[in-house]
Amino acid sequence: MYSSSIPEISVEELAQQLAEGGSDRQFVDVREPQELELAQVEGFQNLPLSQFAEWSGIITQQLDPHKETLVLCHHGMRSAQMCQWLMSQGFTNVKNVIGGIDAYSIKVDPSVPRY
Repeated sequence: MYSSSIPEISVEELAQQLAEGGSDRQFVDVREPQELELAQVEGFQNLPLSQFAEWSGIITQQLDPHKETLVLCHHGMRSAQMCQWLMSQGFTNVKNVIGGIDAYSIKVDPSVPRY
């Protein structure tokens, strides 16, 4: 079981940050490509957990370890795993999106399909 020491952000806070834009943060979606076809939030980079072996060795070339990094999945479990791993790789400002894209669809943007 993962510790609850992972910083979290609500979907409402996420929506506000997406609206603000800016390049001072990075957004990562760890869901599978077929899940992205069903529903996605604009502005997220896709790093599917199932393809971990393909991108894990070059993570610091793809993401800045010192930028705020917000991680999204379907319900918040896989993104929590990713947050834990990123922190173990020296990322200093990682946040898990509570409830994932499902909560985003319910609380923020009903046009995002639920699955």
